[in-house]
Amino acid sequence: MQQINGIFTEEALTGLFPPDRADNFFDALYGDASEGAYDIVLKYVTFVPDEKKIHFELHLMQRLGKCLACNLTYGLPEVFSRHPIINVKALVEDIDKMLDGKVRCKEGILKNTRSISSELHVIPLVITVE
Repeated sequence: MQQINGIFTEEALTGLFPPDRADNFFDALYGDASEGAYDIVLKYVTFVPDEKKIHFELHLMQRLGKCLACNLTYGLPEVFSRHPIINVKALVEDIDKMLDGKVRCKEGILKNTRSISSELHVIPLVITVE
């Protein structure tokens, strides 16, 4: 477990999910990245060996002068699951490569959005491993 926990440093997570991905997403969605209400940051939560699951979160952090609470973030797990810029499937494949055979990723599923505050919403990403 310690080996896996040490893999997902802040630097590694930024490499997996670069900060400009949110801008690219909003540029594709609205034709202008500045229209986006939030930035997206990938966070590692934990590895639960008994459940064979690795837990990550996509943190949607409100941008200055924008309203995260006014946006429809609750439908995003379905949108993010299919969107080629967010590309959850490729993200899970990249995580699998980083694990270097310690465990193998089978599938990643985005769970329901949780509102932590008006400035932060979280979308859990749960990866089943074998």
